[in-house]
Amino acid sequence: MTPGWYLRRLRRMTAAEIAGRLRDQLQQFAWRHRPPDIRARVSRSRLREGAVNCKALPAPADFPAAAAKPLLEVADGILRGEWRVFGRAHPGLCEAPDWFVDARGGRRAPSSSYAFDIPHRDEARTGNIKFIWEPSRHHHLTVLAAAYAVSGDERYAERVALHLQSWWRENPFLHGPHWISGIEIAIRLVSWSWIRQLLAGWPGVRTLFEDNPEFLAQLYGHQLWLARFPSRGSSANNHTIAEAAGQFVAGCVFPLFRDSAKWRSAAAEELRVQALAQTFGCGVNRELATDYHGFVLELLWAAAVQSEAAGYPLDGAVWKTIGRMTDVIAAMLDAAGRPPRQGDADDGIGLLLDTPDYDRWHSLLVTGARIFSPMPWWPAVVAEDLRTAFLTAGLPSREASWDRPSEKPAEMPEAGQVLLRDGAIWCRADHGPHGFGGIAAHAHADALSIELRVGATELLADPGTYCYHGEPRWRDYFRSTLAHNTLELLGRDQSISGGPFLWTQHADSRLIGAAGLDERSPLATWQAEHTGYLAAAGVSHRRCVSLQRGKGLLHVDDRIIGDATMQVAARLSWHLGPNVACLLDGARAFLSWPEGRAEISLPGQLTWSLFRGSEAPIAGWYSPSFDRKTPAITLVGSGDLAVGTALLTVLHIHPRKPAEPFA
Repeated sequence: MTPGWYLRRLRRMTAAEIAGRLRDQLQQFAWRHRPPDIRARVSRSRLREGAVNCKALPAPADFPAAAAKPLLEVADGILRGEWRVFGRAHPGLCEAPDWFVDARGGRRAPSSSYAFDIPHRDEARTGNIKFIWEPSRHHHLTVLAAAYAVSGDERYAERVALHLQSWWRENPFLHGPHWISGIEIAIRLVSWSWIRQLLAGWPGVRTLFEDNPEFLAQLYGHQLWLARFPSRGSSANNHTIAEAAGQFVAGCVFPLFRDSAKWRSAAAEELRVQALAQTFGCGVNRELATDYHGFVLELLWAAAVQSEAAGYPLDGAVWKTIGRMTDVIAAMLDAAGRPPRQGDADDGIGLLLDTPDYDRWHSLLVTGARIFSPMPWWPAVVAEDLRTAFLTAGLPSREASWDRPSEKPAEMPEAGQVLLRDGAIWCRADHGPHGFGGIAAHAHADALSIELRVGATELLADPGTYCYHGEPRWRDYFRSTLAHNTLELLGRDQSISGGPFLWTQHADSRLIGAAGLDERSPLATWQAEHTGYLAAAGVSHRRCVSLQRGKGLLHVDDRIIGDATMQVAARLSWHLGPNVACLLDGARAFLSWPEGRAEISLPGQLTWSLFRGSEAPIAGWYSPSFDRKTPAITLVGSGDLAVGTALLTVLHIHPRKPAEPFA
């Protein structure tokens, strides 16, 4: 990072955060020259042999057979060294694993350097750190452990032991890249805790864990790290919840040290505080990045069910937050059961107890239905999945401690999300805050953007995230205003970026009004405004969206509000989903996909261009998952507009008739 980035980052911190980070730096400096003797601390802190036992969840009475078979197939692949990291085959997870290779670029991170000296943001020197960190979350080992629990096949347990012993041996305390980040340390603790529980029936489990000095040193070192270097201030987002969940779960499953109760209690309180602080009253995660909503909810579930099994119940506020977050998932899903694509997404998993391609959103709903019971308006919830079977075994259902909506919500007020629906038609409109906290790390410049879907097809799509590190041009594009279905003015984003996870100026949005959202009205409308360009040019962007039910008509009216004598450079983007074909004819676009077709009447005041897979300029891309991008069509209208000009886009959706050919 450049000196300018550090200065911009510093300006987003409070005095208390700066003081805390200074203490962290001093501690890291002290440990570089005189690291704590972890084995001696373990010896002093270890409770008397036999005084405590592993606190484990009960095993499920049976497993869903349809889910068990593919799990065992994946586990057999892992035994052959087959595991994918962000869609790429990992070259080093066979019998002798390589924990330091970047599966994307082939570089190796320094394995023996002092952790805090490693320039992990410099891909040229360290490799892509996401690809290096991900295998050491040990999700492939929780899959193997789950396969053992399902089958009793000791080959799976033995491979788990081999990999864990390798990791513990090659990653001593504070050495190498896996000691840099608290969230990585915390997720490893969750994984280790669940591996111990899933292997409870294996004869070698105590030898691998409680009776193993190598593991005890790693366990204590991980927990000590989290206690010393918590995420602070402007960085206290989902990382904080992950750190607290990891510390708490490990304290429940492995109450082996004199410090265990203290760490567990502090983590429980942090979970209570952060669950409330990071969740709107409507149930949406405040980062306003849907993928992180699911990630955080997975971690909260892992902590909550562990608390019940271990006899250390979490505060009711945590359970209430879990319930609200689950209800809002049921409300947000489209007709095909998929969530919005708002904000950043890195495919992070809190706890993997199923195949890697599990349906996170279905699984979270199944778990919620098992514990809280579904509301009548929830989408249909089918048979239990493996994750739910493991999580909820022996756990009683709970009474809802929050006010549950009696009808399916179409508005999440504090999150600034409105859903216009008509059967298979689903449209999300965004007037929410820019993001969470001073830096809004996982936000995109997407004020007043919309997504439009018909069944399983994305007509107007949010292009996604693609990358975090190493490719700044692509990171900037996928977060930009131009990469969302909204209006860009002045040739710049509505919010100002100060770096890949830093926004220095946030667009403020407000709802003007919404009506007809309950699907009983023939017309649903939403109108909102944002002031991201007010300081620079004295203008605001106002948008009105209306859906005529039963007619397949969507109207989008965009206006620039301000001094009527001005003219402003404008670009309006419409990003089509990857399965949608398009013919552009002047200011008309004809769309088609296997199940239907549509026509778009575009604002004639702009000059329209079609992009697909362009790199100069970057335009016409869709990222289905982290580190993957595919060409897709983007329509961009450009021109200089007088303030007050009405830009009207009209989209008419036609379901395809059975005998009608696909154009």
